Amino acid sequence: MSKILNENIYNYLNNFLSESDGLLSEMEEFAKQNRIPILEKSSAEFLEQLILIKNSKTILEIGTAIAYSSIRIARLLPEGASLDTIELSKNNIKLANSFIKKANLATKINLLEGNAFTIIPKLQNKYDFVFLDADKEDYLNLLELILPKLKTGGILFVDNLLWKGYVAETAKQEIPGKYQGSTNKIREFNDKFVKHCKLKAIILPLGDGIGLAVKL
Repeated sequence: MSKILNENIYNYLNNFLSESDGLLSEMEEFAKQNRIPILEKSSAEFLEQLILIKNSKTILEIGTAIAYSSIRIARLLPEGASLDTIELSKNNIKLANSFIKKANLATKINLLEGNAFTIIPKLQNKYDFVFLDADKEDYLNLLELILPKLKTGGILFVDNLLWKGYVAETAKQEIPGKYQGSTNKIREFNDKFVKHCKLKAIILPLGDGIGLAVKL
């Protein structure tokens, strides 16, 4: 159940989503049972559309988790294209490698283990497409690291910008204590994101809120 859209609209739109194949279904169920956040299906299908429209050859993902989005992206990539994806959690790295192996995509997915703040400045690539789905408290600082690595005309895709709807709550007491810090950080990020002089950006009420920007 979405906390962003009206329930009837949410259910109606979900009727049009593609049915997940065996591996993706397994990953979705694994993430649900283990409470590992992954991209919502509607957002994942939108992400796939953008990858195809852009004909992206170089993609950077920040926040691999179990490689659900990584696999959905890599399946669409033509020969010679590649995805660099960054993950800090050793447990997630282990799980991601296992699923990537099952998907036979090890040649297209370059899994980088470590802190994004350390890894990103060392990356040699310039990217057609960057997908940000890391710790929400880090979004604001990661934005300035990402932009020099994104090509002019490149796409920046950001998840969780409506953050369960909490960013729109006007009463502090309506936001659970454990989400108040991250909610404030995302509000700060959203303001900078849509007003950034190097981006043409919008926030869409899809999934948990998708930020979409083109680098100017």
